[in-house]
Amino acid sequence: MVILSRKAEMKRIEAGGPWIYICGRRKTGKTFFVKNFLKWDEYFFVRKDSTIFDKDAKEISYETFFELFKEMMGRKKIVIDEFHRLPEKFFDYLHFLGVKGNLIVISSTLWFSKKLLGKGSPLLGLFSLVIFGLVDEKDILFSLKNLKNKELIETSVYLREPLLAKKFKPPLKKYLTDFLNENRLSMREIIGEIFEEEERKLSEIYEGIMRAIASGKNISTEISSYLFSKKLISKDNPGYVQRYLDNLVKIGILEKLEIWNKNKFRYFHISPVFDLHFYLDEKYGYIESDIPKNFIGKVIEIKIPFHVEQFFRNLLSKLFGMKKVIIEEPEIDIALTDFKKLKVIAEVKWKNRVSKREIDKIERAFSNFDCRKILIVPDKKGLEKKPKGIEVWDVKKIMEKLKEKYLKSHV
Repeated sequence: MVILSRKAEMKRIEAGGPWIYICGRRKTGKTFFVKNFLKWDEYFFVRKDSTIFDKDAKEISYETFFELFKEMMGRKKIVIDEFHRLPEKFFDYLHFLGVKGNLIVISSTLWFSKKLLGKGSPLLGLFSLVIFGLVDEKDILFSLKNLKNKELIETSVYLREPLLAKKFKPPLKKYLTDFLNENRLSMREIIGEIFEEEERKLSEIYEGIMRAIASGKNISTEISSYLFSKKLISKDNPGYVQRYLDNLVKIGILEKLEIWNKNKFRYFHISPVFDLHFYLDEKYGYIESDIPKNFIGKVIEIKIPFHVEQFFRNLLSKLFGMKKVIIEEPEIDIALTDFKKLKVIAEVKWKNRVSKREIDKIERAFSNFDCRKILIVPDKKGLEKKPKGIEVWDVKKIMEKLKEKYLKSHV
């Protein structure tokens, strides 16, 4: 098992107030993090039937829990897991109590959590919200720093998904192939749980959107046409589909990126594992078909450069503190803006050898832009020529830059 650093989340928790609300979709490591990395005195887990387990796994009623909570509050640091399952009268009590003592609550529903903490809620203003998604790019790189070059980056890309880290054994591609092959049915259940907790079932429309995006249809008009062609909606209407897209963004399944100088957006899966799952099933029907493992491995090979590009887009955005956008003409892998001004562009060539012809093509594409220009490769020794006016960042240089900026928070 790989123990993943969550320094980004820890920093937000330490900067928050005495009451912390931790939420995010299932299988992102919230409970493991709280139990193993935060200090607490009492731990309660709320079941779906509203009965509660204490820290010793003893089952107690809500009434018993409530009396214990009143007695302990202000004297002990209390954790409540699956907090959203408690009755509304408990939220009213917290409002009456006010911020007193130290309280950490955990919820597996981001959508409902935002409603709980929003306008008109008795909890408004009481908690500092900390959202758990995939592991931060910087954190995963430092967690796996014993790996080198391509292996470090590719493993980091996929182990950002905490459910992969539990049983990870290198090499990555074999492990990822085995995981997808063995969990093709359970993956759908994991995804379905997200919508169950959001009080939404995994409807055909939501699933259709995730399939469309995994297969490359990632503009609302393309997604709407796809859903209409599959008879999932009665009319080809991007406006109707938009609310479903917004929900998927809000609950942390998709990310939405603006297309530079256009009033359009593209949508991408945040989780590369979800992207692989839906791509394999949409293109090849792998959930119900007996697809050989070596074929799944070939598909992974095809998708790795795309997922690596997405990883570096997120990493550079955080490193420079700038907004991610998409440039379509000419097509640029990574583009970052600051106050709507284009500041950084980057190309990712995820291969051991980059030819002179490829570098010439990058130089021509980059010549249209007046900003900082970067070429990202596994190892700069693989370049057949040095590009003009373009910084070359290989894995070694990227780690040096991260250590220079973030080392103090990762020791």
